[in-house]
Amino acid sequence: MIQAFVEVLLFFIMFFGLAFIFNMLLRRTWLMSFLYIFIIIMMIDGISTFTYVTSPKSAFSAAWERLSGIGTFDYIVFLSGLIGTIVSGIVIKRLRKSGYQMF
Repeated sequence: MIQAFVEVLLFFIMFFGLAFIFNMLLRRTWLMSFLYIFIIIMMIDGISTFTYVTSPKSAFSAAWERLSGIGTFDYIVFLSGLIGTIVSGIVIKRLRKSGYQMF
C-alpha cells in the first residue's frame, strides 16, 4: 500500500516538474498535457515509433491490446501523471497572470 502511494506521488511530481520546465521554456501552457498521452502510449506499447508508419494497422492493434491489458492500478498511476501536467499548466497560468514572466 505504501509503495502504491509513493508511485502515484512520484508520477505526479515527476510530470509536474517536467511540464513546468517545458511550459517555462516553450511558453505553451498545455503542450505537455497533450504530449503526455503519447509519452505514456510509447512507454506501454513496446512498439517502435517507426512501426506506426510502416505498418499502422498491426501497430495500432498491438498497442490497443497492450493498453487494454494493463491493470487498474496502472491506470491510476498514469492518471496521476496526467493530473500533474494539468496542475502544472494551471500553476504556470496563475503565475503569468500574477505578473511573473518565465524566460
